[in-house]
Amino acid sequence: MQYMLLIYGEPGRWESAPEEERNEVRGRYVALAAELREREAYVDGNELQDVAAATTVRVVAGETEITDGPFAETKEALGGYFLIEAESLDEAIEWAAKIPAAANGAVEVRPLVAMREAEVSA
Repeated sequence: MQYMLLIYGEPGRWESAPEEERNEVRGRYVALAAELREREAYVDGNELQDVAAATTVRVVAGETEITDGPFAETKEALGGYFLIEAESLDEAIEWAAKIPAAANGAVEVRPLVAMREAEVSA
């Protein structure tokens, strides 16, 4: 089963961290991605641009509304993700606990709902 590991952190924390700390954390992310690949659990993963680059789209009464910024004001913002293959939720949680941001932010573990081939090609 595939799980999305959504990585949340305090906005601005990464940018304000000393370069040495950012380099150390970046190295831990690279090592985690390598371990996921080695165990054939890695599907995809990326860091997201800052929340200031976000655009939120809503359709209200048939009209498209566009708002600069994230969906809602929150204490933590989505900063990146890993998409992994795991045998169980417990295994996905074990991977989530290895993500550096879990120590000072949060990692949401969410199973994916697989779309059927017919739904995708329709």
